[in-house]
Amino acid sequence: MRLFEHKDLLSIDQLSIADIELILDMAESFKEISNRDIKKVPTLRGKTVVNLFYEPSTRTRSSFEIAAKRLSADTFNLSSSNSSTIKGETLIDTGMNLQAMNPDVIILRHSSTGAPHMMAKAVSSGVINAGDGINEHPTQALLDLFTIREKKGRIEGLKIVIIGDISHSRVAKSNIKGLKKLGADVTVSGPPTMVPIGIENYGINVIHNPSEAIRKKDVIMLLRIQFERQSNILFPGIREYAKYFGVTRKMIELANDDAIIMHPGPINRGVELASEVIDSPGSVILEQVKNGVAIRMAILYLLIGGSSK
Repeated sequence: MRLFEHKDLLSIDQLSIADIELILDMAESFKEISNRDIKKVPTLRGKTVVNLFYEPSTRTRSSFEIAAKRLSADTFNLSSSNSSTIKGETLIDTGMNLQAMNPDVIILRHSSTGAPHMMAKAVSSGVINAGDGINEHPTQALLDLFTIREKKGRIEGLKIVIIGDISHSRVAKSNIKGLKKLGADVTVSGPPTMVPIGIENYGINVIHNPSEAIRKKDVIMLLRIQFERQSNILFPGIREYAKYFGVTRKMIELANDDAIIMHPGPINRGVELASEVIDSPGSVILEQVKNGVAIRMAILYLLIGGSSK
């Protein structure tokens, strides 16, 4: 009997509260492995994991690779620059050719919204969405939920603010869905041109002034400006953005005393977040990176290896 009844992990929408809690609990047990002298267990020996990345990535790609190797799975990395797509092969044809080699799971990052969903319909292997266009990044949201629960002991009832380019951030969309499911009070902040019109209809608070948005919050999550996904210039310049929307230590003092500061990375120091805040005691940014390995170990285990035994 399997613990997790999903073939793929494509969106936070598909996960129930019980699914999310199972992933977080499983990650908690897997995190201990990363602290051992020998950071490896035979749990997924004989399984094959393919990293198929059509966009640049450091944290997500290396995190998945490390997670797979710590579970003793065989890993294979493929990027758009060394795949047959540069010769005109379609994404589905690439997926079908990979499927012919019988991988157990394909981890896909793609610039097109919906690409992992399309891949999942075409192949019998499991598919994990490692970020698709401006849609979602579910494993980042899960590691963020894990970090918040680890630091705060709960998620329900917490006041959380997400500041930055909300419109173009897949991290924001997945986090909002996960946080709302688990009962958090969510506020978003950023330039009006970077906050989707009508987002408050989903039970989200919108406060454009970041100083006001941060006031009395338990968790402050920053996002970088998604230049690569913007078709128009949405603010005058970096200097103006940093002046009006960059978070400083003085602004952090408006939050609750035990507030934590988060960022999915990569960070643009001095733009969305001041260096003194990044390196402050309340910052859990590096802990997020560490927890990313544990969360992805849990997801791989539950998708291709988990059973009640």
